Amino acid sequence: MKFTLSWLKDHLETDADLPTICERLTMIGLEVEDIDDRSALKPFAIARVMEASRHPDANKLQVLKVDAGGGEPLQVVCGAPNARAGMIGVLAQPGSYIPGLDTTIGKGNIRGVESFGMMCSERELELSDAHEGIIELPEDAPVGRSYAEWAGLADPVIEINLTPNRPDCTGVYGIARDLAAAGLGTLKTPDVPVIAGDGACPTSVTIEAPDLCPGFALRLVRNVKNGTSPDWMQRRLSAIGLRPINALVDVTNYITFDRGRPLHVFDAAKVQGDLVVRRANDGETIDALDERSYELNEETCVIADANGVESLAGIMGGQASGCDETTTDVLIESALWDPANIARTGRDLGIITDARYRFERGVDPAFMVPGLDLATQMVLDICGGTPTEKVVEGYAEPESRKITFPPAEVKRLTGIEIKADESRSILSRLGFAAEDGEGDAIVVSIPSWRPDVEGKADLVEEVMRIHGVDEIEPQPMRAHDAVSGAILTPLQNRTRAAKRSLAARGMMEAVSWSFIPAEHAALFGGGSDSLKLANPIAADMSDMRPSLLPGLLAAAGRNAKRGYGDVALFEVSGTYEDDTPKGQRRVAGGVRSGTAHMGGSGRHWSGAMDSVGVFDAKSDALAVLEAVGAPVEKLMVMTGAADWYHPGRSGTLRLGPKNILASFGEFHPRILEELDVSGPTCGFEVYIDALPAPKKKPTRTKPKLELSPFQAVSRDFAFIVDRDVPAGEIVKATAAADRGLISDVVVFDVFEGPSLGENKKSVAVAVTIQPIERTLTEDDFEALSSAVVTNVAKQTGGVLRG
Repeated sequence: MKFTLSWLKDHLETDADLPTICERLTMIGLEVEDIDDRSALKPFAIARVMEASRHPDANKLQVLKVDAGGGEPLQVVCGAPNARAGMIGVLAQPGSYIPGLDTTIGKGNIRGVESFGMMCSERELELSDAHEGIIELPEDAPVGRSYAEWAGLADPVIEINLTPNRPDCTGVYGIARDLAAAGLGTLKTPDVPVIAGDGACPTSVTIEAPDLCPGFALRLVRNVKNGTSPDWMQRRLSAIGLRPINALVDVTNYITFDRGRPLHVFDAAKVQGDLVVRRANDGETIDALDERSYELNEETCVIADANGVESLAGIMGGQASGCDETTTDVLIESALWDPANIARTGRDLGIITDARYRFERGVDPAFMVPGLDLATQMVLDICGGTPTEKVVEGYAEPESRKITFPPAEVKRLTGIEIKADESRSILSRLGFAAEDGEGDAIVVSIPSWRPDVEGKADLVEEVMRIHGVDEIEPQPMRAHDAVSGAILTPLQNRTRAAKRSLAARGMMEAVSWSFIPAEHAALFGGGSDSLKLANPIAADMSDMRPSLLPGLLAAAGRNAKRGYGDVALFEVSGTYEDDTPKGQRRVAGGVRSGTAHMGGSGRHWSGAMDSVGVFDAKSDALAVLEAVGAPVEKLMVMTGAADWYHPGRSGTLRLGPKNILASFGEFHPRILEELDVSGPTCGFEVYIDALPAPKKKPTRTKPKLELSPFQAVSRDFAFIVDRDVPAGEIVKATAAADRGLISDVVVFDVFEGPSLGENKKSVAVAVTIQPIERTLTEDDFEALSSAVVTNVAKQTGGVLRG
């Protein structure tokens, strides 16, 4: 939001200087981003051409004698066709920076004639695009004086960064109101005149989409003379970066920035029949004022007449009904539009305008009709004409919103003691009407221009920012007698531990979008209507992700296409099973592709590196679970992973038969094909929030280290079992034979062959036996071996291989 200092002082009676105003703006939440003090135009002086003679060596150049008020005339070589003796123009002396040329001029020699400056055109000073000749000033222009000061071009320009919740400050009047409330002056804006008009407006309005247009006001002004707008208006619009067009258009632009009230003007002679506010038909087009054609759909709100679409409601008008120098009758429109629809339409069509900027934030509904009257008065003052009565359709006075506000909330939420009377005074100065309520509370009526104020905390913010955050006295940090307790939650700690664990295993962290294409979501168990975005940022990002794997696989595929086929990526973030709070999960996921093992990847002189597989994914999942404190030794490895994994090369890690803590495996070829990923790829997901809450320990002391003084013994067993019996079941049954003596069980051989029988296999395990109380005898080992064989037979049906 840009405005000039003089423009601000049209609404604010103040003696404060520019630095004070800018400092106060920032302190009350209207952060000043840039200040242009217009110093670039200060070196240019008003000068009179005393003599003009032809250049001896160039027919198109003249040698001028110029009086700049400094005594001796200066010699200046000039090529402007309008340069002549007696005229008054603008002189740039050596050392001056010319903004339109982006250069600093010096003493020059042009075709053998010295030149001590330059007579400037409007384009060279960035005042307009005119460059056919140098600037001509009236005869009474004071020679020697600064041109910028005389012409009113030294007016500083202030740019503030508005947050989306402050639509009231999209106009200079709203900014002045805040500054006046902050004690920097007095608000002095006169009331808007009520214009009755003469006779009924011949053009009526029909609102067919009341949900998109809560109100519409229209008036015809006959016999206007649409020329150029006044110099003061052109200077202000040019200072904030707007190009003056004609008086009618400039009036609407001026009120947009002056009061935050966008308007539109139609050439009445180009409008056929009455106006209709409706949704566009699919395929309808409009040639807009930016000289581009736009194709519309049913979500677009338009203003139409008998000819078709005349305007993109609240965003931009059409060329067909635009006002130009031939306009004699003008229709002035002031309306209200649905902010969400304006934002969506502007984004879909790629149009950014000052009107859209304000309507999508929410304009003051109570100023719709006064805004029409204000625009009418300015048109009458500048262009003349006769106004008709206004037409107002669909409009209802905004309901007064009230909030019960205990002034003690300021102390509770900010820690700052502000007296109740001061809080009430601040709110009143900002336009909030306050009256007594029950007890110490006051009832605050919210003004129509503040749609962002919805509760007590918002009122506290208003009081705090006007009171001044610079008034907060520094306080020393309170010392604690004891060590502070835990700061992070268990889930936060587990998230950090998971990230550190995966990074230590050579994986790179990725941050992918939380929303993915609908077809990708469907592949990974998502795609439900409850997880579709109502307003996605792009057509291919329409669904909340049900899994981290689609984003990671897509990233791996993009890397492969750029020559990096061996990648290991991980992410620890949220996934979405439904639209409830419990449906959001905290998951650690990762993928490995090519030969990206933990120990390295790529080709090596010692031999070809194996491709990644299911056991790499299993190792990663187990590492995460161990890092976050899961009881890894109690986990069950089971089949039955999701169908995006390879059915024979995947599994799940469970704590009990139902609590799935992780899934892992190689990806199904169909999934890789759908995601356009080639090559061997495996992945995993660990559901961090599925882990039970950690038990509180009574002490941080580590348990006593217990080491057996007796030698461990290893015994091998080979069992013949059915082919579909998992090796993990054999390991579990073996360990359960005597948990006091058996410290480890490892599978070291799997064999299948005709000698074992049909659908049979041999699984060999190495059992580590660790005596604790005494040295075991042969009888002890025999008893233990017998228990192992019996337990495996009972739980898996396996028999000892002879």
